[in-house]
Amino acid sequence: MKQMETPVFYEDFELNQSLPPLTKPPVDRVQLVRYAGASGDFNPLHYVDEVGQKAGTGGVIAHGMLIMGFAGQAVTRWVPNRYLRRLAVRFTGMTRPGDKITVTGRVVEKRIENGCGLVVGEVIAADEKGEVKLKGSFEAALPLKSTPL
Repeated sequence: MKQMETPVFYEDFELNQSLPPLTKPPVDRVQLVRYAGASGDFNPLHYVDEVGQKAGTGGVIAHGMLIMGFAGQAVTRWVPNRYLRRLAVRFTGMTRPGDKITVTGRVVEKRIENGCGLVVGEVIAADEKGEVKLKGSFEAALPLKSTPL
């Protein structure tokens, strides 16, 4: 049975509002191999230490798109996917097995355009040491409370 989605409106967000963080379990090698299978990215840099050593990364690193997926999961917990217009990220650090990633975000802009409430936010994924792995932004077009869903 499909769970009913809680309605989300433009008015539910405030400028500079921090959005609830999403903390993922530590990244592990099984997850990296599963992601390789799901994405088709079988670059051994993501699961063979020797390849990472030769590439100069110091060992295995996680797929950047896996970490972007964490950011996307966080954003769609804040804003239902159907309202999401854009998600863009820039990778700033490497994620390694054992890193525990937390995605945070905040509202940086709100405006009404063509009868729709636009909410722009920033998103950051960092490990437990505070090392930032990616920074990005999202834009959502949300209904106004005065507009029928």
